[in-house]
Amino acid sequence: MTQVPGKKIDIEQLEEMFSNIQSTTDWDISGDMLWGYFFTNSDSAKLETVKELLVSQGYRFVDIHLADKNEPNDSDVFWLHVEKIETHSPKSLDEINDKFYILAHEYGLDSYDGMDIGPVGKN
Repeated sequence: MTQVPGKKIDIEQLEEMFSNIQSTTDWDISGDMLWGYFFTNSDSAKLETVKELLVSQGYRFVDIHLADKNEPNDSDVFWLHVEKIETHSPKSLDEINDKFYILAHEYGLDSYDGMDIGPVGKN
């Protein structure tokens, strides 16, 4: 199996996440959900480039923001948040995550930081 650069979330973690959501919410995650995806970088211009690419692929731009710092001298970290209404299984989400890890690597971002999920229409 090909190594995905920067990959931190594996299929077993996604299977556990889906199981937890099914047991702790009344969400029907077998259908469309609002999926948010997050990227980080110290240079917001690189995130702007990735934002444009993702928007062209049907993702909705939510925000690029500067993260709060623990210490005043800490380096700047910017977050890109995009979202899309999609239906996923652990396998399909793992494939999207792999795509985003590779994208972050190819564009020289600090990280693809993962995703969140919510019901459609309730941000």
